[in-house]
Amino acid sequence: MSTKGLVSQAAERLRAAGVASPEFDAAELLAFVTGSSRLHLSEPTADQELRYDELVARRAAREPLQHLTGTAAFRYRELAVGPGVFVPRPETEVMVGWILDRIAEVKNPLVVDLCTGSGAIAGAIATERPDSTVHAVELSPDAVAWARRNLEGTGAILHEGDIDGCLPELDGRVDAVISNPPYIPLTAWESVTAEVRDHDPALALWSGDDGLDEIKVVAATAGRLLRPGGWFACEHADVQGESAPAVFAATSLFTEVRDQLDLAGRHRFTTGRRI
Repeated sequence: MSTKGLVSQAAERLRAAGVASPEFDAAELLAFVTGSSRLHLSEPTADQELRYDELVARRAAREPLQHLTGTAAFRYRELAVGPGVFVPRPETEVMVGWILDRIAEVKNPLVVDLCTGSGAIAGAIATERPDSTVHAVELSPDAVAWARRNLEGTGAILHEGDIDGCLPELDGRVDAVISNPPYIPLTAWESVTAEVRDHDPALALWSGDDGLDEIKVVAATAGRLLRPGGWFACEHADVQGESAPAVFAATSLFTEVRDQLDLAGRHRFTTGRRI
């Protein structure tokens, strides 16, 4: 079978299994197996074709593509990901860009990434602003292991522990706080895709009945860490475009509290500035 036919057949299997991006995933898996690129696929050997069939079957069972390839792209970096860590999403890249724009004129900015997970946000900021000092905080030991690997060589400083009460030595000194915390309501379990529900760690997903429990901790922690005039950005679910900003507004610690859209036009993250 031709390479094109092989990918087409695999895409049909993935589509029938309910995979959201069957053509992309089928091509990406073949590129991974053959050591080529999705746009310039190499013809697989017999052994590679068997390996490809195995990976397509695992993807059809809704194992995340990034777990199969072991990598996830985030802004200008390739991250190592797998079981035990939340797979970073493209939507979060917009929030990182927003924060980078806010601190563009700040010399040697001090930044804190709360709930860092794989280290995607902290690594992006540290590499795109090499003059910055970036602290990343993560509670899960499994995620910390992935973050340590992804942050190696970036200069970002990784801390294992709860974000509640973290880094008291930085109180009132931080230029920007950014976070992609758990925010899925427990009541939304049935609506979450199999890739997320069955493979992303529960600690990175669920946050109380309304999904706001950890966002409230982010708000309190950002209020403590930020200097006057310092910025925050916090990701949330698209249905929390009003409730998430309300959490930050209720603290009376911030001004310019607004909700921001992702590239698809969905409510995605809340921003504001420390009074």
